[in-house]
Amino acid sequence: MRFLPLLFLGVCLLNRAFAQQRGAPNAPPTLFPATGYVRDAKTGKPIQGANIVVVDVSKGYVTAKDGFYIVQLPPGKYILRFSHVGYRTKEDTISLQKTLFREVLMDDDAKDLEEVVVTSETPDRNVRKVEIGVSQLSIRSIRRIPPLMGEVDIVRSLLLLPGVTTVGEGAPGFNVRGGSADQNLILFDDAPIFNSSHLMGFFSVFNPDVVRDVTLNRGGVAATYGGRASSVLDVKIREPDATKWLVNGGIGIISSRLGIEGPIVKNKLSFLLAARASFNDFLFKLAPPNLKDTKANFYDLTTKLKYQLSEQHTFTFTGYVSRDIFKLASDSLSGQEINASSTQFNYQTLTGSLRWNYFVSKQLNLATSAILSRYQADLSSPDSSNAFQLKSGIWHRQLKSDLTYTPNETHQWQVGISAIDYLIQPNTRIPGPSSNVLPIDLARERAYELAAYIQDEWKVNANVSLIAGLRYSTLLNRGPETVRTYQENGPRQDETVTSTEAYGKGAVYHTAGGLEPRLAVRWSVGEGNAIKAGYSRLRQYIQQITNTTAALPTSRWHLSDNYTKPQIADQWSLGYFHNSTNNVIEASGEVYYKTLTNAIDYRDGAELQLAEAVETQIVQGSGRAYGFEGLVRKNKGLWSGFISYTYARTFLTMDSPYPEERVNNGRAYAANYDKPHTLNALAVYRPSAWFSLSLNFTYSTGRPTTQPSALASIGGVLVPIYLDRNQQRVPDYHRLDFSMTFEQNPIKKKRNQSSWVFAIYNVYAHKNAYSVFYKLSPASSSDAYKLSIFGTAFPSLTYNFKF
Repeated sequence: MRFLPLLFLGVCLLNRAFAQQRGAPNAPPTLFPATGYVRDAKTGKPIQGANIVVVDVSKGYVTAKDGFYIVQLPPGKYILRFSHVGYRTKEDTISLQKTLFREVLMDDDAKDLEEVVVTSETPDRNVRKVEIGVSQLSIRSIRRIPPLMGEVDIVRSLLLLPGVTTVGEGAPGFNVRGGSADQNLILFDDAPIFNSSHLMGFFSVFNPDVVRDVTLNRGGVAATYGGRASSVLDVKIREPDATKWLVNGGIGIISSRLGIEGPIVKNKLSFLLAARASFNDFLFKLAPPNLKDTKANFYDLTTKLKYQLSEQHTFTFTGYVSRDIFKLASDSLSGQEINASSTQFNYQTLTGSLRWNYFVSKQLNLATSAILSRYQADLSSPDSSNAFQLKSGIWHRQLKSDLTYTPNETHQWQVGISAIDYLIQPNTRIPGPSSNVLPIDLARERAYELAAYIQDEWKVNANVSLIAGLRYSTLLNRGPETVRTYQENGPRQDETVTSTEAYGKGAVYHTAGGLEPRLAVRWSVGEGNAIKAGYSRLRQYIQQITNTTAALPTSRWHLSDNYTKPQIADQWSLGYFHNSTNNVIEASGEVYYKTLTNAIDYRDGAELQLAEAVETQIVQGSGRAYGFEGLVRKNKGLWSGFISYTYARTFLTMDSPYPEERVNNGRAYAANYDKPHTLNALAVYRPSAWFSLSLNFTYSTGRPTTQPSALASIGGVLVPIYLDRNQQRVPDYHRLDFSMTFEQNPIKKKRNQSSWVFAIYNVYAHKNAYSVFYKLSPASSSDAYKLSIFGTAFPSLTYNFKF
């Protein structure tokens, strides 16, 4: 396997580092490590990004994702000062004569009103960290954002970040720096999520009660990640309380939540279970007659089990299951060219991840995971003569292992391997008992995705740090499969097939892969100022094929193969970051340029759902995206908040020698998610520990759309004529949200806690356009209509409790 030499190189480098550590002539003075974990004193959860300052030595450190820290110093007595937003500063006096391991517990400072609004990072971490284009949100900050109909939403909060957009209100997924929604790798405690939306895109699948923090890598993607061409969204579940039992939940208009957690064996085995459900059918009984038979409900269940076998060995299991049912009384969403009066969508997600963390030594840590993720979608129509059921699914099975070696305070090495087993059921159509619909069963797609990587975070000196990584990935398509051969010098069509070749079960019939270098550099140019630059290459082997602006839950997934080449994204980014002396004001600006090789779009008139060969319905070409992202944030005081502005452009070019495989005659055109201007502003007023008020305003350019250029009358029937793709735009989008949160006074210590959240979504009831469509009639050829998802203000009231 071609990825093994890279792993061998990583082992050699580690061995060399071990050898250097053991000693050499003229070695520097002996240093001893002070290591351990920083955790929340109440919940025991690790605190990422905590500042550690060695008093009177002027050295600073930051804890890792799992709260781990390592401070290497000569023998002696020192005072370590630990600080993090929302926690009381803690000092720890140590006597360092040998390797020292300590667990530091930090207390929540409920009286501290100065909090970071959008990020859980320490106040100056945006300047000190090496990564560029990486944003982190804590659940505490997400809860300050005005909710939609009482539902705190993880994905919607991402839309406030620079460089993150959506094609429309209520659309599933999100777009990052010119990438399509399927180009985002979404991880829920290491397990990939293939559909991140509930209710066809109105809410995300993440229960806010169990989320610890959210990290979006949109520019500086670490070498440990791969498989998508745009970004990585890493959602981590908090660890269950290991000392006492807790119950929490909330009652809202759209959904209600209930969770329980606590120790099965105190400080040894702990358990968390959280459920969320929405049953909204009764609301549609009050709606207009054409909506009374509509169904829209969902449920999800999240669980986490942690077993602390010893100080060295920790086992965790995370499980997640969800199901959605969505039905319109009358629609044309089936895409089957069948005259169905109604369509019901039924889709579900199941994930499980088992992780073993082995703390080998104070310098060496090994994390190994077994991961399963399954997504299944079902589309059906109950009409007796046209009844059908359309089923599709993805099975993702993965084993991965990551080794972290920290020989000293200037280097941190990481190496890892990963193996993924894919199985895709494109679509299977099953007729009803008395249906005239024909059955169709498309061939399954199978492949292995193998990867290995090595990465080093190197503090070159006090002002310069870098992260350099190299990843190798490869895809191995395997049978059973029948591969077509098309005639030379012609387009790929069903009519141009010259022969076929059958491959047996397990036979590898195609491979693709290559290297993916990553680099990030930080240069400190004075106190509170830094310049950062980054480059990354990402390869994507699995993609969602759709010819709609927002992909439906039943949209087809497809693996790269002989004719669909992997998408390759190369991104360059440069940024300047500044913090005021006391970190009250934070400002940053980033520019980026990205090229996309083998970009995918659909042919004119494509029929994707039931095509036997996807390559006859799609085209591949090139893409480019570029932009500027600016952010100014006030972190402290009675009023806190931020303003962000993004200028972004995304263009695709689908050119070919054959007219059937061209889009827009081979000229560049704006992608569906191209929105040049986006402005977001969030203000939070918190005069006391029990009350806060939030205002959120957002504006963006309307997305591209294709409108008919003319009408033709054929046999008395008006037929629209379309020319170039995405040459017009829907009207610009803007919205104001408002919320008030009333909490119990945290100074009065009570076991039972509760809060009320009142919110208004779309305060001034602006009818933002999701799309523009036309009603064709002989009387008028220019009757344009605007479809609004939320055309009015939506008030909500939610009660949250914890005891």
